[in-house]
Amino acid sequence: MNKALIIKIISSEYTILLEDRSIQKAILAGKMRLDRHPVVGDYVEYITSDNKYVIQNILERRNYLIRPNLANIDNAIIMMSTKDPSFSYELVNRLIMLIEYADIRPIICISKADLGDNQEIEEIKTYYETMNYDVIISDISNDFRNLEGILEDKITVLCGQSGVGKSSLLNKLQPELNLKTNEISRALNRGKHTTRHVELFEIYGGYIADTPGFSSLDLTQVDKDLLASKISVFKPYIGECRFNNCMHINEPDCKVKEAVGKGKIKQSFHKTYKDIIEFIISENLKGNRHRTLK
Repeated sequence: MNKALIIKIISSEYTILLEDRSIQKAILAGKMRLDRHPVVGDYVEYITSDNKYVIQNILERRNYLIRPNLANIDNAIIMMSTKDPSFSYELVNRLIMLIEYADIRPIICISKADLGDNQEIEEIKTYYETMNYDVIISDISNDFRNLEGILEDKITVLCGQSGVGKSSLLNKLQPELNLKTNEISRALNRGKHTTRHVELFEIYGGYIADTPGFSSLDLTQVDKDLLASKISVFKPYIGECRFNNCMHINEPDCKVKEAVGKGKIKQSFHKTYKDIIEFIISENLKGNRHRTLK
């Protein structure tokens, strides 16, 4: 059976990339309407019938995000501006943890750097590079050729608040896209949503997704007992604590906490982790099925 990659979904119309690099419109086979639906990033099997491309099956996913609805992601570029809206360590830290939980590589992009304070930008860069996270700087003069190696042969998602410049970055990478952007809402200090659906764009030999902005993080699928083992800066210390079931919060002889004390893990980064764990525990006690952290 033929294979393809879903690069866009609008309503019941699926846009697929075939193995010969051609792009076609497709529909779902009737049997699939009763099963799980494909999402952008899914590799699927299809047939042709009556000159139509019909999706028959979804191939196994490597990973999956609920918000945005996207599968098989390699990288997530977390965009956060220094101004309009202001940089939020807490939001970036939450995003890193949610992204790493899904086995996706996070990359921090400081956008609108030409509007920000150079000292603040350097502090942000040092904060994350100290924990071995990659940081790139975005301003009006950057041509982003340094992204070629990151994007090639990968599926990458852009994430972050509305107004931080996700669509603007894509326009820089590929001007012919001419994606719509909007000014920041001065009253709310956040951007207006300009992206209405998830779509993959071919750039630098890979695919990158622009996604709708959001104001909360969906923690529905996060297992508190697995989260720490997924966070890359925690990984060297997992299994080294006194207790095998250490949650790295209040336990004695915790190697993660020792690393925090030595500055190898930023204290505020660890606090974000504790806040997420405590939130999940609280929501589990309430029996809530859908958990979001504002």
